[in-house]
Amino acid sequence: MKFGIFDHMDRAGGDLGRQFDERLKLIELYEKSGFHAYHIAEHHATPLGMAPSPSVFLAAVAQRTKKLRFGPLVYTVNLYHPLRLIDEICMLDQMSGGRFELGVGRGISPYEVGYYGVDPATGPERFAEALQVILKGLTEKRLDHAGKYFTFKDVPMEMQPVQRPHPPLWYGANSLESADRLAKQACNTVVGMKADAVGKFSARYRDAWKALGRKADDMPLIGLSRHIVVGDTDKEAQSAAKRAFLLWYDALIHLWRAHGVGLPRQLIPEKFEDALAEGYIIAGSASTVRQRMKHDNDIAGINYCLCRLAFGDLSLEESKRSVELFAREVMPAL
Repeated sequence: MKFGIFDHMDRAGGDLGRQFDERLKLIELYEKSGFHAYHIAEHHATPLGMAPSPSVFLAAVAQRTKKLRFGPLVYTVNLYHPLRLIDEICMLDQMSGGRFELGVGRGISPYEVGYYGVDPATGPERFAEALQVILKGLTEKRLDHAGKYFTFKDVPMEMQPVQRPHPPLWYGANSLESADRLAKQACNTVVGMKADAVGKFSARYRDAWKALGRKADDMPLIGLSRHIVVGDTDKEAQSAAKRAFLLWYDALIHLWRAHGVGLPRQLIPEKFEDALAEGYIIAGSASTVRQRMKHDNDIAGINYCLCRLAFGDLSLEESKRSVELFAREVMPAL
């Protein structure tokens, strides 16, 4: 079992420069506490994402850490020119000595990609072609490609990543059917479903991996993401978690609400109490958090615990306390 951090970098209120500074201090603590990797989201024109250029923030992470792996979860690939993204990937992998994790996706919000003039209807097809180009560019010395959206002829690839053939791939999955494709691509996966549904996904992924003739020991990471707050008591932790969750959820639905529609996939309940009961949020004393995560991990069949330990208006001190208690009293038991 490995442990990672997922971060929307949603607006915490107050000064944004201070938020960046405090988050970097927290990331240093993640490294000291034994987390495997730090993953940051990419969102645009919404308070859900105050790091709309993941590469810029991750360049700072590369300089503030020595062992912690990091990357976007995910780059909204359809908003980038592939050649530019290839360069950024190579730079971050080189600057970190080969610690970069490459998360890719097409973008879940039609409003965000629409602001950039990208037709959401072309998203899946455009993403598939762009990813093909990016992987070619990371592995070949000259890039040739002729497709529907991109054409390149004999482009020199002066930049290369440290990790060969390319940094590890990551994808956010929300359907059981995607397990076969992701196993074939040897893609690390974070599944945005309840523990029992994640269990079905991980079983199907493992079956697909085995059918490809690959070794079980080589299987990529399959993760389940939760909001986590650890405190000295259940009451203390759940009070802080509820306050922060309500602010985070408001940011989550911001663009959908602005356009007068609901979320297309209501994966996380709006009510804090429902989200807590269903395991999307785990908040309480170290004992409570430990027991719930052990229970859900066994059902989900995962090998990666992805934790959101900073969200909403949780203060630096509250998040640091969660990290310290989690690392000391929860991680060893899992």
